[in-house]
Amino acid sequence: MNVYPFIEAEQAGRHNVKRACELLEVSRSAYYQRTSGVQSVRGRVDAELTEKIIQVHAVSKGTYGAPRIHADLADAGMRHGRKRVARLMRAAQLAGKSPRRWRATTIPDPNASRRPDLVERDFTTDPAALDSRWCGDITYINTWQGWLYLATVIDLASRRVVGWAVADNLKTDLVDAALADALARRRPEPGLVFHSDRGTQYVSAQHARLAHRHDIRLSVGRRGQCWDNAVAESFFSTIKTELLHRQPWPTHQAARQAIFEYIEGWYNTRRRHSTLGYLSPAAFEATGSHLLPTVQAA
Repeated sequence: MNVYPFIEAEQAGRHNVKRACELLEVSRSAYYQRTSGVQSVRGRVDAELTEKIIQVHAVSKGTYGAPRIHADLADAGMRHGRKRVARLMRAAQLAGKSPRRWRATTIPDPNASRRPDLVERDFTTDPAALDSRWCGDITYINTWQGWLYLATVIDLASRRVVGWAVADNLKTDLVDAALADALARRRPEPGLVFHSDRGTQYVSAQHARLAHRHDIRLSVGRRGQCWDNAVAESFFSTIKTELLHRQPWPTHQAARQAIFEYIEGWYNTRRRHSTLGYLSPAAFEATGSHLLPTVQAA
């Protein structure tokens, strides 16, 4: 409600400004500041903060909401409340991107040999436990040249995408290529657990042979339970929301290049992850386990 015309009316009627401000619950200093045209200190700070918010939001390509922008500002030494950041974002008509619900992409093999679930929905993060438990899954990308499929390998301890591969088919070679990429990059100790759903590619004899050669223990979730592989599903929801569903992809090469830039140039190294205390996976891996509390995935 704009109260200043009422105060001016009080003045015009030769009533006391103090009394008018009391009646309308407005401070006299605010009234005189408004009438003088001088911006308040808080107003100036809000304007400067809004400019910084717009910059951070643009760097994230419009994906960051108030929590991640608040974390970016805090790292830059700008100590403001999250509610203030959210208020200024609303005023500037800025909003982050929210992931969509998941849906299954792999087809379970009802005749597959039974393997244990060595993870049992324990998705705790710990920078001291890197390369002890990985998870994998497959998703699809619609392009004008037809479907393109992305397989990833994620370290459960840091949420980093440690390996990935793309192909125009869903053969077992795709998931083997992603796992081989992760092995070449990270060189884990024997006994690593690799968790997946019960898709035909992951329970195949070919995949088992690759795991055996590298002394990897294979783990699978229950049939039809996407939450048993929630970390992999969550990553796919994020990359689709922030990249793949935001524009059409004319060619496989264009999508492949965009995926490379997103994973290697943004997600792993710069994107703040709520489960990691709003650090990027790379920054989280660089910390000691004593610096952050263990966090359970939602």
